[in-house]
Amino acid sequence: MQSLKNTFEDRIVLCDGAMGTVLYARGVFINRCYDELNLSDPSLILSIHEEYLQSGAEILETNTFGANRFRLARHGLASRTAEINEAGVRIARQAADHLKDKQAGDAWIAGSVGPLGVHLEPLGKTGLAEAREAFEEQISALAAAGADMLMIETMPALNEAQQALLAAKTIAPHLPAIVMITVDDDGNCLDGSSPAHAAALLTEWGADAIGCNCSTGPATVLTAIEAMRPITTLPLAAMPNAGMPRAVEGRNIYLCSPEYMASFARKAIKSGAQFVGGCCGTTPNHIRAMRSAIRAIDAQNRNEAREEITITGTAADRAAEESSEVPPAPLAERSRLGALIAQGTFVSLVEIVPPKGINCTKEIEGARLMASLGVHAINVPDSPRASARMSAQSLCIQIQQHTGIETVLHYTCRDRNVLSIQSDLLGASSIGLRNILCLTGDPPKLGNYPDATAVFDVDAIGLVNIVRRLNHGLDIGGNAIGASTNFTIGVAANPGVPDIEQELRRFAWKVEAGAEYAITQPVFDLRLLETFLRRVEEFRIPIIAGIWPLTSLRNAEFLRTDLRWSIPEAVMLRMAQAESPDAARAEGVRIAQEMLKEAKPMVQGVQVSAPFGRYALAAEVIASVLPPGSSYAAD
Repeated sequence: MQSLKNTFEDRIVLCDGAMGTVLYARGVFINRCYDELNLSDPSLILSIHEEYLQSGAEILETNTFGANRFRLARHGLASRTAEINEAGVRIARQAADHLKDKQAGDAWIAGSVGPLGVHLEPLGKTGLAEAREAFEEQISALAAAGADMLMIETMPALNEAQQALLAAKTIAPHLPAIVMITVDDDGNCLDGSSPAHAAALLTEWGADAIGCNCSTGPATVLTAIEAMRPITTLPLAAMPNAGMPRAVEGRNIYLCSPEYMASFARKAIKSGAQFVGGCCGTTPNHIRAMRSAIRAIDAQNRNEAREEITITGTAADRAAEESSEVPPAPLAERSRLGALIAQGTFVSLVEIVPPKGINCTKEIEGARLMASLGVHAINVPDSPRASARMSAQSLCIQIQQHTGIETVLHYTCRDRNVLSIQSDLLGASSIGLRNILCLTGDPPKLGNYPDATAVFDVDAIGLVNIVRRLNHGLDIGGNAIGASTNFTIGVAANPGVPDIEQELRRFAWKVEAGAEYAITQPVFDLRLLETFLRRVEEFRIPIIAGIWPLTSLRNAEFLRTDLRWSIPEAVMLRMAQAESPDAARAEGVRIAQEMLKEAKPMVQGVQVSAPFGRYALAAEVIASVLPPGSSYAAD
């Protein structure tokens, strides 16, 4: 492999600018698959490459940023992955050959490899091996078609950048690979990693050059490059967006002028960048201005302006410190509930749903009743069924402050992105919440605001991974946050779900991610519970059975039909035979007590719901497991 250093020596190299921006300006709608234009309109792509070359670009990126199987599948084009990538190289090569014929110049073709557009483990369902296979498929086609190098760009997370780089080293070790991260307003990768930490790891993993592209504009990219320079001796690449887009008469316009981008190029070179270019919003005009800026810097002045490249002990140590872990406390020391679980005590919990308004007096009194009876903890759902209610975190802290009983905070992924999730969890830990039940959450369409927007950056499995990392003193980017959050981590399980195989797979992933106990959906069919327990026995985490006292036949029908809970016909018949509302509630309590009695020898705890705020019903059901002497304890 010819190294980038040997190819370009120490001179500054100008790359091209955006492809999508120019395509959009030429009337190609954004709902099109821009990569597919390599096949359906190659002359259009060729003309854009030629414009960039005429503006002074020496490296052309192929029109293959999104040409991986995941992104192409959204357009029904996954089967044409190789064909689209090969065409991308062929068109760029044709443009470079035209330039060479006309100007006796040289241009290099960089196979563009963008992010897959899916969340990878531990935050998503796509495995690292699966991601690497997708990158290998794309890179194989780019290499076979004759690309001169690879441009692995706009990487939002270091684990994805690593898989792309591993694929490159496996499939095309002869091709130099430039790897660029993207950063947010705070100057960090979207997984929380700092540019310095990224530089240290990308260097260790074998990149030929590293850098930053896209992001929120020249200023943030420049800051990232300045942070990378002391960490690595590799060549650096800087290719920002032309600022943040602004909505102007219904269109997103990038407002950084060519002159501003030229000024950025001078500053980036002074900060140590060898490869400069542009990303979203940049056009041939921007690249032409950057070429003029580069020409104005002669070799002597450039060498004087560029800082000496040294790996300082302080910078290297700082990068290493960012990934230092702190061990969480033993489970028995994290919370009272954790201690009971660790000791093997049969635990009792009662679920109290937050109010729809700001007055939580009834809920606090319900928690006080449960505390007086000896219930171990109160479970607080997070806007169940996507309803608008007081925040679960607020009710948890108020219950703990007013009653002294510990709480379990249900936390869903529905309403928060990964930044908000980390912020919430850090805040919850700081105010004394120690028990988290990690849930994906009901979609908004089930609630009273069906048009509300869901987030779902991660699901319950990804959330468990986030909490486990926080317990080890790390954010999702592997950066140190200081002390452990010390959460006791719980998850949900559903023995009665129709697709039990998928439920078991997800349960296994949750345990692998760091779950320490599980709470089941309410149990009405003991056979399903027995089967589930037998199949998850290998995972060796405590299972807490959910118990729901039915209040009426209508309640049973709703749970069975609308929520798809598994309620046997015999239970439905018993509720139907109740002659009055009071009789129906009494029958619901008896059914729940029977479920609890039968389930108790099989599980390590029980969670009893208090439907519609009827805490007395919950107390009657849980009586058999309350401490002796309780007013509700069984004789």
